[in-house]
Amino acid sequence: MQITTIDQLRALYDQPVERVIRKDIGHIDQHIAQLISLSPFVVIASANDANEHDASPRGGAPGFVKVLDTHTLLIPDSAGNNRLDTLENILSCQQIGLLFLVPGVEETVRVNGRARLSTQADWLAMCAHDKRQPKLVIQVQVEQAYLHCAKALMRSKLWSAQAQVDRSSLPSLGQIIKDQLNLPGPVETQQQMRERYLKIL
Repeated sequence: MQITTIDQLRALYDQPVERVIRKDIGHIDQHIAQLISLSPFVVIASANDANEHDASPRGGAPGFVKVLDTHTLLIPDSAGNNRLDTLENILSCQQIGLLFLVPGVEETVRVNGRARLSTQADWLAMCAHDKRQPKLVIQVQVEQAYLHCAKALMRSKLWSAQAQVDRSSLPSLGQIIKDQLNLPGPVETQQQMRERYLKIL
């Protein structure tokens, strides 16, 4: 049976306990700020006016996302593939969702809010690293903020050394793209790709 109503959906699940309902504190407190300062990885979920959605990974040194105050985050836009899906979505529909991961920690941090793109000079300088300064930063006005329980990462064993996949068991990304797009010419090896990426990180 297809689920089409909230009543049908709710009938399958228990009601959330009070602690779960109340855990959204709506701002960045000292605990969430500390986890963000330790996080080298965030997924940004966004959408455009046509209701087309995107989830984009962003990474950097731990703390690359800056906590400006209890309701403001700054995310530097580092070098990528220049599709600009996330950035164009923000121009179209400012609502975004963030999921922060900290290696070895099974809880995650979820932040939802409204985003704007900025080239404000002091923010760019704040988000610079030893190689370069970002072209822009994503300013996030925090509307929801809370910790997400460990169950998903426990089930996935994401941080377990025994769960790691040997990259050599898969084709190189160059081979995958060549197959998907039916491209002519030689295939870029995984090592060549890594060396090319290292020059622009």
